[in-house]
Amino acid sequence: MKTSGNTILITGGTSGIGLELTKQLLERGNTVIVTGRDTKKLEDAKKRFPALHTVASDVSRSADIEKLAAQMEKDFPKLNWLINNAGVMSTINLHEANNLDNLTQEIEINLVGTIRMVQAFLPQLKKQASAAITNVSSGLAFTPLPSSPVYCATKAAVHSFTLSLRVQLKKTAVKVFELAPPATQTPLLGEFDPADMKGITVMKVEDMVNAALRGFDNDTFEICPGQSKQLRLMSRVAPAFILGQMSKPVDRMLS
Repeated sequence: MKTSGNTILITGGTSGIGLELTKQLLERGNTVIVTGRDTKKLEDAKKRFPALHTVASDVSRSADIEKLAAQMEKDFPKLNWLINNAGVMSTINLHEANNLDNLTQEIEINLVGTIRMVQAFLPQLKKQASAAITNVSSGLAFTPLPSSPVYCATKAAVHSFTLSLRVQLKKTAVKVFELAPPATQTPLLGEFDPADMKGITVMKVEDMVNAALRGFDNDTFEICPGQSKQLRLMSRVAPAFILGQMSKPVDRMLS
């Protein structure tokens, strides 16, 4: 996939991986639109990158997605790349009483939001001579981190959905990529106890996005930078061992 001269929509583009994707894709001469729920973060992103276009939109709300799709069709008819990056991650102890709505928030944003965005934007993408969808999953799609059970389940589902989507779109001009980041230096890691990060190599967000762009350039449809590649391999050759290694934070949580 050519990574310049595109019109790109990135969900959750105001921080972390989404913001770094925004930076590097703008530098390559793309038109970039980002969405997010936090208007202050959208304003800050716009100040940092004046060429950026921002839209307040929540991927967990179907009405927001429908409105966004109509707006993009009108204002950016050449939009040819959708990057489903919006996501949240929580540590959850299932032994405790949990608010049932909060318990499924990750499903609504990470999984349902991705599926709805794809469905809403496929008609516009299929009109383009060259187009792409990138679904951001995680290295944890291959081997779960049991202390974040719902997050990992959503990312495994995004991985499976992306495989099916790629098959269904194989006779179209829409390329389907999956980006499965490893532990990356973003605000998302701030919630984790340092003890839980022992033995984990945290990748710089700039390096992770550089690897992603190389993958797009080379039409690598399943991009697994850093330790994500190891997790994918270990899930196939030694699944019980790697699950045991990933379960150590739960052992501390329950002790």
